[in-house]
Amino acid sequence: MSFSIKKLLVGAESAQEFMDLDIEGITSDSRHVTKGDAFFALPGEKVHGNEFVKDVVRLGAVAIVTDRGLDYNPGVPIYLVNDVRAAFARAARRVNEPQPAYPVAVTGTNGKTSVVSFLRQIWIDNHLNAASVGTLGIATKDKHIEGELTTPGPMQLHQELRKLKNEGVDHIALEASSHGLDQRRLDGMKFRVVGFTNLSRDHLDYHETMEAYHDAKLRLFRELLTEGGTCVINMDDDEAMPFMMAGLERGGTVLTVGENGAYFEVFSVEPEGYSQRVKGRLVGEDVEFLLPMAGKFQVSNALVAFAMAVATGVDKDDALESLSKLEGAKGRLEKVAEHKGGAAYVDYSHTPDALKTALESLRPFVTGKLIAVFGCGGDRDKGKRGPMGKIAVEYADVAILTDDNPRTEDPQAIRDEVMKAAPECKDVPDRRKAIEMGLEMMGEGDVLLVAGKGHEDYQIIGTEKHDFSDHEVILKAIG
Repeated sequence: MSFSIKKLLVGAESAQEFMDLDIEGITSDSRHVTKGDAFFALPGEKVHGNEFVKDVVRLGAVAIVTDRGLDYNPGVPIYLVNDVRAAFARAARRVNEPQPAYPVAVTGTNGKTSVVSFLRQIWIDNHLNAASVGTLGIATKDKHIEGELTTPGPMQLHQELRKLKNEGVDHIALEASSHGLDQRRLDGMKFRVVGFTNLSRDHLDYHETMEAYHDAKLRLFRELLTEGGTCVINMDDDEAMPFMMAGLERGGTVLTVGENGAYFEVFSVEPEGYSQRVKGRLVGEDVEFLLPMAGKFQVSNALVAFAMAVATGVDKDDALESLSKLEGAKGRLEKVAEHKGGAAYVDYSHTPDALKTALESLRPFVTGKLIAVFGCGGDRDKGKRGPMGKIAVEYADVAILTDDNPRTEDPQAIRDEVMKAAPECKDVPDRRKAIEMGLEMMGEGDVLLVAGKGHEDYQIIGTEKHDFSDHEVILKAIG
């Protein structure tokens, strides 16, 4: 099957008039070029795709799409566009038709994985063929495929979406990460419904400033939400207002949820066993439901998913009923086991705000001690380390510092940075021993939180991944 490159580049801003050409396919990876392809030369972290033009022409590329001119004639047509990443994303969609009819996306620092999981579950509970795409991979009613990126690259994303469409899946919930939004990975899509969870410090190793991070998240509302679409906002977050205003500027409907919500106003959240009884008002009607998981932040996530489900056509009463059947996303304040009259949880919290939220969320379920095992990743935002130590000490009764994914940094040096800010922490370099220490300390009414890695089944030391699962360590230790 061949494609018109002129049609694939519709919407791409350029100073030139595009010459039409039939091509066999597209790629942005010089290693995957085959005869008849158009090569999209994307800017990389270290090297621009233009560096590979001679190689791809030799392999059979018949066109180059780039945002930078070349100082030589490669022997094939060059298509110069203002934003080659966005052009590639749109082209990736067009060569992978058909796509699911009802894609929605959620952004925020924390909670994205839970929201897309909850939304998929609500859809399926209401007899819709649905899937979620994000940090945990691709999940449908019948299968789960592991993934490595929160927001996959455009070609991989649209290839997977085409497969899902061919399997009858039309409702898709996507996580929109700041990296994915900044790198235009979702620019081949327009969303009729988008959601916002919260915003706090993260990924400053990539974005450098909070303003740039904030603006990347806002792209979902400002540019990828359809005119007149619906946005769902967790109004209990301090950064909610700019996202709400961006949605209103698109001329759409805004559904706000939370204690400050107008669509669903939360009155109270009370622990009930390891579940939570939520009472509130839904568009003027008093309602309540039992959310079968811990964590007040999970109430916020569940309500964002609920409102997004209603915005996509699910009856509000049916969606409300589905909330009591939800299962937590793997590694998101997940109760792994009960032990010695208490409970052990794992959570993906790897930012100061997420760690604080997780500890605050578990406190109502503690009648004894709250024990935290945590660490900080290497080769990532170093500014998070001191604050995470201080939060662990302030919000837990016992804080055990250990290694997370040290990557290429010296793990002792990482822990030293944390200990400097929070000397009250117990410094235990071996993560397995740190978890075992936490379990050994537990007694009646205690809660253990093992934070930082959540669903991950590996630990990155140097540049290699080693098998390691917080879940498995806990279960093996308690026998």
